[in-house]
Amino acid sequence: MSDRIRTTHVGSLPRPADLLALINASDRGEPVDEAALAATVESAVHDQVRLQAETGIDIVSDGEMSKIGYATYIRHRMSGFEIGDAPRATPADLDAYPDYKEQLHRSGATVAYLRPICRGPIEYENFEPLETDLTTLRSAMNAAGVETAFMNAPSPGIVALFQPNEYYPDEDTYLNAIADALKVEYDRIVAAGFDLQVDSPDLGMGRHNKYKALSDEEFLVRAEVLVEVLNHALRDVPADRARIHLCWGNYEGPHTFDIAVEKVADLVLRAKPATILCEAANPRHGHDWAGWAAAKIPDDKVFAPGVIDTTTNFVEHPGLVAERILRYTDIVGRERVIASTDCGFGTFAGWGGVVPELAWEKLRSLRDGAAIATEKLW
Repeated sequence: MSDRIRTTHVGSLPRPADLLALINASDRGEPVDEAALAATVESAVHDQVRLQAETGIDIVSDGEMSKIGYATYIRHRMSGFEIGDAPRATPADLDAYPDYKEQLHRSGATVAYLRPICRGPIEYENFEPLETDLTTLRSAMNAAGVETAFMNAPSPGIVALFQPNEYYPDEDTYLNAIADALKVEYDRIVAAGFDLQVDSPDLGMGRHNKYKALSDEEFLVRAEVLVEVLNHALRDVPADRARIHLCWGNYEGPHTFDIAVEKVADLVLRAKPATILCEAANPRHGHDWAGWAAAKIPDDKVFAPGVIDTTTNFVEHPGLVAERILRYTDIVGRERVIASTDCGFGTFAGWGGVVPELAWEKLRSLRDGAAIATEKLW
């Protein structure tokens, strides 16, 4: 049993400039010195794990240093995906405010990435990148004296959201094929001794993105399928070794079409992972603690609320961080809360609203806020 509020984060961290140049060139298919890329990734992971340990983060990650994007990297590991030209769904809140949408485009604040499309049967065929990630993270943990870490992988639903299907006869068949392939990655992450974090914005952001033409009720019917498919892929992963990240989109924007947490809470609680990482800091979801408090939360669920906003360069005061933590300990108790961030600081390589030096300052504030909460609770 814990004697303090532990700290973690959602996964991605700002990638160093030398790595960004190599990883983006590689993703575009340009000639890259593969040995140099591998060495740069390895060095970055070691640096990121060491910095997390020095900052006071208890449950660390590799920062997703090797990945171009949290849901699009899978095309380098699975068959069936190729780069093509397909329209991208834009969030409903940006469609509703065209002046703001145009401002984002002019400022370069929108995400640019190659568009993978499913045009063949999906199978997990390239194991080398995953095995390298697992080995590198373990090595970095040993060097930094860190005991606990997690590794990210996308949910089947978010893979389907980012990668349109042009091969399978319907969406459910497509989702199940993705899940069968992702199961390979899920199982190997846990077998290597790490906790698995499943990134599942499809249960939040999916409502005002891919499924924006549906009503809330129609979306919830689809979301039930997304949870069922995810649970099937997790069938051999112990619940206490898995975390799920619920997200409404890691971007600064109106978020006026975000589905209320009260409507999706029961579905999220039905997902197998024992730990739930949820937004709790940004202005649109800072009040979500009330929605969770009204839900019927099973005794085996742990909450890792985001007490740090990952879209603004404001550095939260540790006192505010502690207040946010205490809202969740009031709901589930002090032993079932881990302090976290709303989302990642580098969701896509080279893209993020928070500059690296302030990302680390925010994580230090996370640590200090957790210490204040600990003093109050113990």
